[in-house]
Amino acid sequence: MKADKYIISEGKKTDIRKLPTNSKDDGVDKEEIIRKYEENKQELIALQDKFYADAREGLIIVIQALDASGKDSTIKNVFSGINPQGVKVHYFKAPTSDELAHDYLWRIHQNIPRRGEIAIFNRSHYEDLVTVQAEEIWKGYHMAGRILDDTKKKFFEKRYVQVNNYEQYLYENSYRMVKIFLHVSKQEQTEQLLERIELPEKNWKFRADDLKVRDKYDAYLKCFNDVINRTSTKNSPWYVLPGDQRWYTRYLVTEILLDALKACKPEYPELPAEEKEKLPECRRILTEAMEEYASAKIEKKPDKKAPESGKKPKKKSKK
Repeated sequence: MKADKYIISEGKKTDIRKLPTNSKDDGVDKEEIIRKYEENKQELIALQDKFYADAREGLIIVIQALDASGKDSTIKNVFSGINPQGVKVHYFKAPTSDELAHDYLWRIHQNIPRRGEIAIFNRSHYEDLVTVQAEEIWKGYHMAGRILDDTKKKFFEKRYVQVNNYEQYLYENSYRMVKIFLHVSKQEQTEQLLERIELPEKNWKFRADDLKVRDKYDAYLKCFNDVINRTSTKNSPWYVLPGDQRWYTRYLVTEILLDALKACKPEYPELPAEEKEKLPECRRILTEAMEEYASAKIEKKPDKKAPESGKKPKKKSKK
């Protein structure tokens, strides 16, 4: 099962609230999916190594979801085993006072990776389209009246355009962005929040205010529906993945990553011609050095001590 069916096509209105939150509609076999997932992870490791060496494109993975939807565990599991040298995870929490004193894309742009690297955004600039809209935070911004005097609709219409332009700008500068929404049911969200209370090792994740956000499940989902439909583009698409069964969600994420990396067509760079000409001589020098190391080991190998002539070896005591 490929993840293509979960892509939100540009210009095609899709009500994400009607999309599945589990694998039932796909009729998949859990054991088979888990097997493919492990195979995909091995392929990702090989592809990412080539992608890092190639360094012609950068990849940004945006992961958004409602609270307690498995963003952290998805990142932890899917990216385990991948060379950390070429992957960075950024958690975008509530903006600091310094970040609020800048435009909302300022903190995002500071974390755009080098080409050849993969950046994972756990939350992202989409918080400034979703949370800011759902919680009416925009009204309290310290901005000029010419900005805040707009209606709510006009204010966020402008942001949709700004975000689409920004992501296109990145694409035109050799970056690809893939955006993933983990779509969980309200029941699953409730179970996960309850688990954070019942398991001591997960208590640290829970805040009483989480229940206030849970009460706004429908309002947040409606907001995500509007935002995703307005910002899913051909070059920076949104995927709305069923999130209730994490074994299936993680598998679909690996399929998306494989497609994104393959689209970059990474290749190991070739040595310049002048460097290639030096290879035989360098090989000769290193081969001779290895032969010297081997000879030195043989010479240093101690001989077994023979008993001195005229002396009988001591007998071991029977005591």
